[in-house]
Amino acid sequence: MTSHTPLLYIETYGCQMNVNDSEVVASLMCGQGYAMCSAAESADLVLVNTCSIRENAEQRVWGRLAELRALKRKKPQLMLGVIGCMAERLKEQLLEKEQSVDVVVGPDAYRDLPNLVSMAKAGQKGVNVELLREETYAEIEPVRYNSNGVSAFVSIMRGCNNACSYCVVPYTRGAERSRNTQSILREVQALISGGYKEVTLLGQNVDSYRALAEDENGKTETCNFARLLDQVALLSPQLRVRFSTSHPKDMSNEVLHVMAQHRNICKSIHLPAQSGSTRVLELMHRKYTREEYLERIAAIRSILPACSISTDLIAGFCTETEDDHRQTLSLMREVGYDFAFMFMYSERPNTKAARRYKDDVPEEVKMRRLNEIIALQSELSLKAKLPYVGKALEVLAEGFSKKSNEQLFGRTSQNMVVVFPRGSHSVGEYLTVTPTRCTSATLIAD
Repeated sequence: MTSHTPLLYIETYGCQMNVNDSEVVASLMCGQGYAMCSAAESADLVLVNTCSIRENAEQRVWGRLAELRALKRKKPQLMLGVIGCMAERLKEQLLEKEQSVDVVVGPDAYRDLPNLVSMAKAGQKGVNVELLREETYAEIEPVRYNSNGVSAFVSIMRGCNNACSYCVVPYTRGAERSRNTQSILREVQALISGGYKEVTLLGQNVDSYRALAEDENGKTETCNFARLLDQVALLSPQLRVRFSTSHPKDMSNEVLHVMAQHRNICKSIHLPAQSGSTRVLELMHRKYTREEYLERIAAIRSILPACSISTDLIAGFCTETEDDHRQTLSLMREVGYDFAFMFMYSERPNTKAARRYKDDVPEEVKMRRLNEIIALQSELSLKAKLPYVGKALEVLAEGFSKKSNEQLFGRTSQNMVVVFPRGSHSVGEYLTVTPTRCTSATLIAD
């Protein structure tokens, strides 16, 4: 009689960093004898990796926990854990409100998960939300359990020191610390050996990456992000390299020149603006003015003329006036963003904004301003894609189209999605396609 292999199901909400964290957790638990499964109903242990960046993200998790509570009533032996940013921020509420939750683990305590699960099986609540200044999970090789086998995320740092007034990240992920350079290069090399064609280097603020590294003579020196980017690109000319997220106050010309030197570093930069008003940016504690942001845009356009630029925008931050809003719209037009993540301001408890400012913009005004931002970005996104119609573009095929298995989709170096006939081609191939038309979201090759 064979013993049962316990099954693990991980459900991930939020950012790319959470996706990578889930892969780290999978590695740790598989090392303890668990095997991954594709449905909560099949699992012995369900872990929900959570996001706290906006209230809506947390509400989705509360709703999902209610569903899992019902599942647990049918399957009492099921273990349920909440991990990630909500676990860090709402430990007490999770333990009090959700009696069905057995394990609560913050982003820096994943190494303790096997022990905490054992505690929960013995009838205790397994809880660890300690934030650690040194933890980077540097030597853990993530299990890419949900991967397309083509693209992978590689974390280069954790935490954040910027303390933007609206943001919970410093409170849920702790202080900024950079991962050892050699461990990053080893992970990327392993991905190349495993057939991966693209990596995205992840950090809350990649431009502030600083770590000790050895040069070719064995001498230890500080490695900044520009140098790390250069070393990753040199590992293989067939590997596409992306990164996220950059900060306007820290992105250097050195990084832009490294991007220009390597064909395999994708010409796409995500540079969050948040607002076009210097007054609002100061309240947000973003540490740059509108003019300084536009100087960074000018540098990108000068050094990387073919580079696409995307951004984050918040509508209705505390005290935002109609003039402030118009300045955001004018910034969008001046930059001509290819894409944007756009949100209404959502007050997060215990942030500087929640403590010091009144959330005084009415919800209906926030919504109207957000809709105006979305409408303008739709125009800008379409305008950005039109010049590529009729041009031969290199894309990396990443998967099947949502509409048909007879079509593939891939992205250009500029991060533009192209849908094209599958023909005899496969996921993972570099292909040259010529779009014949486009929408604001997609280039289409017939």
